[in-house]
Amino acid sequence: MNKKISQKLGFAFLMASILVTIFFLGSVVYFISIRGCGAISWEFLTQLPRDGMTKGGIAPAIIGTVYLTSGAVLFAFPLGIACAVYLCEYSPKNVTVNIIRASINNLAGVPSVVFGLFGLAVFVKFFGFGVSILSGSLTLAMMILPGIISTAQESLFAVPQSLREASLALGASHWQTVKKIIIPTALPGMLTGVILSVGRAAGETAPILFTAATFYTRLYPRSIFSEVMALPYHIYALMTEGTNPVEQARIAYGCAFILLIFVLAISAVAIIIRQRQRGVYVS
Repeated sequence: MNKKISQKLGFAFLMASILVTIFFLGSVVYFISIRGCGAISWEFLTQLPRDGMTKGGIAPAIIGTVYLTSGAVLFAFPLGIACAVYLCEYSPKNVTVNIIRASINNLAGVPSVVFGLFGLAVFVKFFGFGVSILSGSLTLAMMILPGIISTAQESLFAVPQSLREASLALGASHWQTVKKIIIPTALPGMLTGVILSVGRAAGETAPILFTAATFYTRLYPRSIFSEVMALPYHIYALMTEGTNPVEQARIAYGCAFILLIFVLAISAVAIIIRQRQRGVYVS
């Protein structure tokens, strides 16, 4: 086949793949937005649910989702970065380390309900935290931890070796090189892992089903040991329980729209921080 024709066919296939992907992603956003916008109001965002969750607002579910997602990232991000730094910069290159890396990558693919059962057995029962924000946050942290470690490792491996050698040649210690050169250079890539992790932590239902979420409450959480409503579980409850499916479906699509906005907003903030960090260290 002629080289030019082959190249054009390759470009056409790539362009078609992009268009198909954008079409499906756009369809999801459009469908949720059209169905959910009608339910959005100030009262919907700020009031407590009432009349068996067929009226009122979703304020406790929004607050619960923010608490759970923030707690998960708070636990997982420093732990994941520290683990990745050790594996990339300090651990010996042997079979044991390769097995640890392979295990971390495999854990990233474990179904979320498995993490939910783990959280129930360890945090809720063994440590006695009960069904609470703390148990849910720790369970979500365990779920997103492999992804953060894997992304951070890839970012650290991408730092040019010449930067390490230049820093060491100037008399810096290995720790000073890691702290002042390698981690700041890899930080934009690490934040990409956080962006993906936030979206997964905010949208998962199974891990919080047994560890943090309650079906219905008219109270706001008072401590990290309080159980909470959460948007993903609230959507599940509205679509599977209750006696007024029409009104509950309207509220469920409103919740899905708010959850979508929540994830996109956090991702946008993380992307802005990443771009600023990239600009600082590139310039």
